[in-house]
Amino acid sequence: MEIDNLDRKILTILQRNNRIANVELAEEVGLSPPACHKRVKRLRDDSIIVGDVSLVNPELTGNKLTLLVSVEMERDRKEIYDDFKRAISNAPEVRHCYQITGSYDFMMIVIVPDIQAYERFVDQVIHTDTNIRKFQTSVSLRTVKTTTQINLSDEIR
Repeated sequence: MEIDNLDRKILTILQRNNRIANVELAEEVGLSPPACHKRVKRLRDDSIIVGDVSLVNPELTGNKLTLLVSVEMERDRKEIYDDFKRAISNAPEVRHCYQITGSYDFMMIVIVPDIQAYERFVDQVIHTDTNIRKFQTSVSLRTVKTTTQINLSDEIR
């Protein structure tokens, strides 16, 4: 589905605040409330908007340690990768997991309360996968930037 400039304006505003009232959103983008509501519904129905969430500060939930974990698999085989992806999908400590190019096969963002919780994660998830050749962990000292917003330039279709 192609999106136009009005859709981009709507999406940009909703990424900042998805609890905005339709009347206010319509006013900001220059549409009538019914036309705006129809556009938002279409964006949801066409899976341009895939979810509405509340972002929670992980530190307030006791999760203060962020780790970047690079994983190299034993072999380049689809079924090995699929098994790993399934295991990682079930690990609540893993907030993001990317299959990557380069020296490693996967990069994960792991958030836990403390180093002991990370050790448990390593024992229960990483060390139980016999297809992992090696992994490397880096500790985040501080978050410099984090966002969930997607740039909606004119090139996006």
